Order: sequence, then C-alpha cells, then structure tokens
Amino acid sequence: MTQPKLKFSLGEYAARLEKTRHAMETKGVDLLIVSDPSNMAWLTGYDGWSFYVHQAVIVPPQGEPIWFGRGQDANGAKFTAYLKHDNIVGYPDHYVQSTERHPMDYLSGILMERGFGKLTIGVEMDNYWFSAAAFAALQKHLPNARFVDATALVNWQRAVKSETEIGYMRNAARIVEAMHARIFDKIGVGMRKCDLVAEIYDAGTRGVDGIGGDYPAIVPLLPSGVEASAPHLTWDDRPLKKGEGTFFEIAGCYNRYHLPLSRTVFLGKPTQAFLDAEKATLEGMEAGLAVARPGNSCEDIANAFFAVLKKYGIVKDNRTGYPIGLSYPPDWGERTMSLRPGDRTELKPGMTFHFMTGLWLEDMGFETTESILITDSGVECFANVPRRLMVKD
Repeated sequence: MTQPKLKFSLGEYAARLEKTRHAMETKGVDLLIVSDPSNMAWLTGYDGWSFYVHQAVIVPPQGEPIWFGRGQDANGAKFTAYLKHDNIVGYPDHYVQSTERHPMDYLSGILMERGFGKLTIGVEMDNYWFSAAAFAALQKHLPNARFVDATALVNWQRAVKSETEIGYMRNAARIVEAMHARIFDKIGVGMRKCDLVAEIYDAGTRGVDGIGGDYPAIVPLLPSGVEASAPHLTWDDRPLKKGEGTFFEIAGCYNRYHLPLSRTVFLGKPTQAFLDAEKATLEGMEAGLAVARPGNSCEDIANAFFAVLKKYGIVKDNRTGYPIGLSYPPDWGERTMSLRPGDRTELKPGMTFHFMTGLWLEDMGFETTESILITDSGVECFANVPRRLMVKD
C-alpha cells in the first residue's frame, strides 16, 4: 500500500474533521461536499494541480472523508491524503469536460450506494470550483436529498492556525524576504519587467536556507507609474523607467501556506506624492498594529488605519486586509473575515492576516504591507523587510 507523505499529523487531521463536523451539526448539515481545493487539502492532505476539473472531498456523518476526483488523479490522493484507499474514488475520464455527462452524476451514484441519498447535504455554492452545472446534476440525481448552502463552512474552521501551520508560514516569510531582497538587488532603469519577474520566480522557488518554495496562488503583481493605480495588472516586457514607482505584491509559499508582503520601489528621486503616501501608510499601519490584539475585532484594525488616512485627506474605499494561510489559485485569501468597518469578528491568538494597506490613487499606486499573526498578547509581523519606500537611483 502506498504510504502518503503527510504535512500534518493524523491527530491534527482528526481535530480538523471534528471541528468541521461540529460546524456541520450546528448548521444542520448531515453530509458536506467540499469543492474548494484549500478545504480539501486542509481536511485530508490532498495536494495536486487538479482543481481545473471537478473534484471534491465528502464529509459523511461518520468515518473518514471521501476523496472524489478524476481517475488519473486518484494516485495523487494516495500519495498525499491520509485516507484509506477505499475512500479514494476516481471517476472515468469520459466524464471530463463532457457535454453529455457530468462528474457529479457519477458522485451522485456513489452517494446513493453508500446510503446518503436522503440526507441534508451542504455544498459550497459561492465558490470558484463549484459550478451551476455541478449543482444541477446533484439535484437531478439525488431528488430525495435536501441541499443547503455551506459556503465557507470549512474556511471558518481554518481561521486559527496550529503551531505547525504557523511554522510553515514562518518558512514562507523567509522566502518572501529573499524575494524582496532579489528585487531590490536586480531592479534598474531599462530592465525588462519580464526579466525581473523571472528573478522573482527564481528566488521564490529556490527558497532560502534549505527551505524550498512552492508556487503561489497569485502571480507577481508589479504595475508601474500611472498603471499602478490599478492593483491587479500583470507584467509585460516593457523596460522600467526612471522617475516611476512600482509596487510589488508577492508572496512566499511553503507547503501551500502563503506569506504575502508588498513593497514599493521608486527609481530615481521620489515625488512628493510618494513621500506623502509613505508617511500616511506607515503611520496608519502603526495605528492598526497597535490595536491588533486578542479581544479586539477586525474592524478595530481597519478603523485605526482609516482614521490616519482621513487625517491626511486620503480615501481608501476598499478593505485593508484579509485572512491568509493555505491556498490554491486564484486567491491566497481565506474568504472569511475582512479588515474593514463593520466586521466585528473577534481577533483570536493564532489568526493570521495580510494587513493590506495598499493605496491605489488617481495616478499612482503605493503598497507597503505586512502579514501578521495575532498572538496571546498582541501582534507579530511575520517578515523582516524594511518598512519604507525603497529608493534606487
């Protein structure tokens, strides 16, 4: 029998399953179908680039979860998930991207065979990886089941990280430190942006001190000049220019655990607009970090930061952070809490956030951010990268 290479102990996986079942009971869910690959990995250990086809982890009322996916990926589940092979179920390849049949047709048959056809079934309705066609197929073939929306049910169980998870994020922090060091070392006027991205990927993949890097859930984002007023543009092959600022939103990744960190580099003498943005951002970040402690709420961090921006006449009309940890493309956030006014979620030790203090103004962008850990007594910044506007002539 293939012995899987597990990233966590069996005891930790058992505790995660128990937490999930408690949340299911609270919501009145008998059986849960999890399509989010981050949740699949968190529950079972499964890790593979197979989320472009339909797959799921099913949490039944008792016993082990069931991994369900494309037949050719079943061996990947045997290599990475702790499950017994009887609970690793692959579907035939003629279900893949077919207009005549759907993988959820096949899953419905499996659930019927195992006596789950009349249960209350939770599905992740608002999810990148669960489609309208998938839901329609389940409804069609399980007419006696009752379906409820269980979006983010598992995501919320991931909010407080274990010591092992925090350790992986510390490794990712060492990697992102090396990535930013490589950026500042290599960046220069006339350098093609695609060549700089190659350096970023090289540093992020090679890692540091024997810690190898994993692929991040988001590609490097590094718009320059006026285009940096848009936060999510990708790179091209144009050369970098003197007199422009470029922000770098990147993440180190280790064992699928992310540590995002942004810094801004200005080539030449910074304009007053960049200096003003730096001053407001750094002062606001200090204010937010001062209230980032157990017992306070997500909105306390946001309100402290936004109050400083208001003092400087700057309007940021988007949230200023989100939880981070285990993720797959296209997003390294956990899609639960937000650091914004109105989110009264209580901060607890072990929660981890990207304190995303980025400013995208009319004709420029500025990002200096931190990824933070809520500790027993306050807050810790994971990475050690100079918290300032980086200037290079």
